[in-house]
Amino acid sequence: MKHPLEPDAGEMRRLIDEAARRVIAHIESLPSQPAQNVEGATDVARTLIEPLPRHGEAYETLLDFLFDEAIPRSFNAAGPGYLAYVPGGGIYHAAVADYIADAVNRYVGVCAAAPLLAQIEANVVRWFCEIAGYGKGSGGVLTTGGSLATLIAIITARKNLLGDDDEGRTLCAPTGEAAATNATGRGAQRAPILYCGDQTHHAFQKSASLAGFTQIREIPSDAEFRVRVDALEETIARDREAGLRPFLLAGSAGTTATGAVDDLQGLARVARENVMWFHVDGAYGAFFNLTERGRARLRGMEEADSIVLDPHKTLFLPFGTGALVVRDAHTLRRAHSMHADYLPAFQQENELVDFCELSPELSRDFRGLRVWLPLKMFGIEPFREQLDEKLDLAAYAAAELHKIEGIEVVAEPQLSILAFRFRDDEQTRALLQRINARKRVMLTPAVVGGRFVIRICIVSHRTHRDRVDMALEDIRNEVS
Repeated sequence: MKHPLEPDAGEMRRLIDEAARRVIAHIESLPSQPAQNVEGATDVARTLIEPLPRHGEAYETLLDFLFDEAIPRSFNAAGPGYLAYVPGGGIYHAAVADYIADAVNRYVGVCAAAPLLAQIEANVVRWFCEIAGYGKGSGGVLTTGGSLATLIAIITARKNLLGDDDEGRTLCAPTGEAAATNATGRGAQRAPILYCGDQTHHAFQKSASLAGFTQIREIPSDAEFRVRVDALEETIARDREAGLRPFLLAGSAGTTATGAVDDLQGLARVARENVMWFHVDGAYGAFFNLTERGRARLRGMEEADSIVLDPHKTLFLPFGTGALVVRDAHTLRRAHSMHADYLPAFQQENELVDFCELSPELSRDFRGLRVWLPLKMFGIEPFREQLDEKLDLAAYAAAELHKIEGIEVVAEPQLSILAFRFRDDEQTRALLQRINARKRVMLTPAVVGGRFVIRICIVSHRTHRDRVDMALEDIRNEVS
């Protein structure tokens, strides 16, 4: 008799069949499922706290618990009515790819361990560089999401622009009296300053802090929630006069609160004139570069030194799929390369990639397959069509909201996010609660310019005109 951790062929088929039957039924029912169902879920979650199990339970019982109890008590981020935050996609073909990748369990962090599979992932990175507008010499790495990608980008900028001291320690931002001393001391490193907009995702500030930086300037936005380039230039000039060093500038290719796209061409110019690293947060919006309207809006993104992408947003892939691409692939290697005697020899040829040299990760999953398989099966066109549809739907939703008495569209859609409010903060909060209580769609709040607003984010490949009409109907009914 085989050990239970080594199932035979029949048992493996049974495990997959039982799971697939429930998964397929779940996906087919997504349109009729509530957009969110978390009332009382925290109390139920507390009942699940248990010690390490000593004996097993029936597989079917565990699956029934997951699909009948645990999964339904959540935000339905995979459903068509989830217009909250920035939805994740979860296309089924990527789930199949994950099953394959997890089952064969090959290691791709070092090229020598699985050259063909590593090249598959390298192809995915190359495709992302092409979508972002990068040319020859660019490169990147797949990550678990935008936050890790942002951290890697800031560390890469730090290592490439600030360098190390004589003992191999990276020079970073001193504070207080040390900063003043360094600013004026003979031969000392001037305190480096990072700049971002006041609408920038907090992952940037968090990553900067983790990377050792404490001096971050948040630049005010204009009426369209884009970084004011004039205010940025004035701030940089003041910092230079104070003996500080403008080091890194972050722009947004679609902010979380309003979907605003900064003047990326203007920011690129400022960064270039001040010899700064130019970083773009394209986690939500960069893949709209696949569309004609998106390319016009995102012009200048290709001038960035680094760009964060989240395929688990606007390529509809499962959560846990992020990416960082850089204009010069060598900057990643210079920042992260480190060898040990117990590792295989690394590649010396430019076309072959050891991903462990490009990021902090050594052990990692084979995450490239979940991107490669659907793109190879369908090509890029169905993804482009979906993104074009989302632009249309956001414009349609904004136009319809303008027709509702008492509704103010605070942020017109620059991509596929818009924000609106109803009279004042108190009534806007109450409206949001009433809309979400219907559970046909889920919307989320934001505070923009000191005012409470309701966001609509249209991203999911399962969201189409019928669901947007449903959202508008709920808004009209709850306003009247």
